[in-house]
Amino acid sequence: QPAVGIAATPDGKGYWLVATDGGIFSFGDASFFGSEGGKPLNQPVVGMGADPSGGGYWLVATDGGVFTFGDATFYGSMGGQPLNQPVEGMTATPSGHGYWLVATDGGVFTFGDAGFFGSVASSMPIHTVVGLFPTGGGSGYTEVDADGIPSHFGTAG
Repeated sequence: QPAVGIAATPDGKGYWLVATDGGIFSFGDASFFGSEGGKPLNQPVVGMGADPSGGGYWLVATDGGVFTFGDATFYGSMGGQPLNQPVEGMTATPSGHGYWLVATDGGVFTFGDAGFFGSVASSMPIHTVVGLFPTGGGSGYTEVDADGIPSHFGTAG
């Protein structure tokens, strides 16, 4: 299965890769905490986020379903909810007490202590968002579209 997501360990000396089947591959000082590999999934996995403690990680599927491993806490998901467009990725809040999910149309879904600061979902023309990353402190984030164009929200910029 192709790799679709990557997350670094807190010290930057390792990383995890996730494949579409939810399989996890650990490198450097990244510990393996489990995976969805070999299990039936409703939709393919498209991204992951690392718990800032280094002791766990989250996976997200295109339907917004979230899977937790290690000490990563489940704060909710979009699994089973109607979506305008599929989820494309996720990232953890700096505290590790929440996460953002982002859809291809730029829709942002917040869980735990992740704040909502806006999105490109309502802007024209339609963007194809491929990722989201938080600003320091988690008081904003930047969405990046398929052309590499950033859109800043909250304190990002």
